[in-house]
Amino acid sequence: MRRGVKAGVIGGVCAVVLGGAGYGAYNVLTALDGDDGGSATVRTGPPGAAEVRETTARFLAAWEKGDAATAASYTNFPEAARQLLTAYGGDAHITRVRVTPGTAAGRTVPFTVTAAVSYDGTSRPLAYRSRLTVVRGKTSHRPLVDWQPSVVHPRLRKGDTLVTGESAAPPIEAVDRDNGVLTKQKYPSLSPVLDELRKRYGDKAGGRAGVELAIRHAGADGAGRADTPLLTLVKGRPGRLRTTFSAKAQAAAETAVGRYPDASVVAVRASTGEILAVADHRNDGFGAALLGERAPGSTMKIISAAALIDTGRTTANGPAPCPASAVSMSQTFRNLKGLTPDEHATLSDSFARSCNTAFVKFADEVKPDTLTREAEERFGLGRNNWQIGVPSFDGRVPAAGGSDKAAGLIGQGQVQMSPLNMASVTATAMTGTFRQPVLVPLALDGRTPARARGLSPGTVAQLRAMMNRTARSGTAAGVMAGLSGNVGAKTGSAEVDGEARPDSWFTGYRDDVAAAAMVEDGGHGIDAAGPIVASLLRNAG
Repeated sequence: MRRGVKAGVIGGVCAVVLGGAGYGAYNVLTALDGDDGGSATVRTGPPGAAEVRETTARFLAAWEKGDAATAASYTNFPEAARQLLTAYGGDAHITRVRVTPGTAAGRTVPFTVTAAVSYDGTSRPLAYRSRLTVVRGKTSHRPLVDWQPSVVHPRLRKGDTLVTGESAAPPIEAVDRDNGVLTKQKYPSLSPVLDELRKRYGDKAGGRAGVELAIRHAGADGAGRADTPLLTLVKGRPGRLRTTFSAKAQAAAETAVGRYPDASVVAVRASTGEILAVADHRNDGFGAALLGERAPGSTMKIISAAALIDTGRTTANGPAPCPASAVSMSQTFRNLKGLTPDEHATLSDSFARSCNTAFVKFADEVKPDTLTREAEERFGLGRNNWQIGVPSFDGRVPAAGGSDKAAGLIGQGQVQMSPLNMASVTATAMTGTFRQPVLVPLALDGRTPARARGLSPGTVAQLRAMMNRTARSGTAAGVMAGLSGNVGAKTGSAEVDGEARPDSWFTGYRDDVAAAAMVEDGGHGIDAAGPIVASLLRNAG
């Protein structure tokens, strides 16, 4: 926002809206303790239905009246609530608030907010739905609203602010590679990406700023996320921004991730590095497709196999025995249940069957930085220098000793990747050339792309053969069945501390499209991530 608008911390409230009768007429008798006398028996356990009704009524009544201090006193984090509730009527310019409660579901009460946003002589109506939950105070034992910024607006998160004023950047009309307009309504996964593109390229695209109510995220003026517009009061003139997206591929990606919770996928054109699709399906709104930092599991074996070939440890048809278990630095590694040991296996055999122990057995033969150098020098990962057009995580493969060196070979330990990283890895394995992924042309703002040596023709031929075998007769065969053309794949699952099931990973290619997906707590690679990638490859066109 411009014009000197001040941002209020959104640990508290934003201004909001309500329709109908609301709680404005409720008589708030006790702002601080809610007790009728000092001798009342201390209650324990979850609040009862009457307590939920009374606490909700008092909180919403004070909110409607603009009494931030009183409303905050009915929450379990009163200072954070007070700051946000004060900010919504100030920096956000939200007035005439009415809140209409719905039917409680246990201790959770949904409600509708209607209000007006007024700024510099212009006013627009605002309406949305949210919910609150009543809990028992840990020390006061009072029934209290469990404070979250999302109580005020469902899109608010910790550290956010609400501001109304001239937009921080002119709006953009982002178009795909075929000049089709990309909107948040049609492609909801692109919402944070489009906000970032607006922040970075709104001025360069030739637009004119308008006036809007927006969420300002922590650090948005620096390296943080771009503002998220909520309501336009005065329309600006959008600038036209051409992207590398394919509307057809993006639609396929949105549909594919929508079938699984906490799912993310990225597709790139292998011959150019152009990003064709980015999709996330997550309740927390985090863009894990581009920014996720998770252990990639056995999809990492693409890089590990390349390192073993490039350092002369073995070849695709060379030995890579697959025992039932392997020990490295006193840590025992095993394969997935049901995998038959094969002491005569080749690297291609162990790759296609995703044998962990075959790769772990090489841990004593490689140096602590072997994987690091392969990832950086051949695949362009881990140097924090990608310039795709919006913020991205560029992978992490640190030099490691001890059992972490063995774990890294199978995508565990300290190795961290995003779906974007693994889609790029697959593209490099297909073509032999690392091409930094991009969302908008480098020439638009003179960005310098990251560079790497890439792979030798011999290594590429072996990787493609192993990935094709995996897709046709290995662990990915069931998922990739029916896909015509030149195909390849690698499955993966990664154990994460504290989670009942591993993350599901899968990466694959079909002709000139490479894609990778990750589903947190999704199980094995073929359980969730695999169907996402296969569906995208089938429908990307």
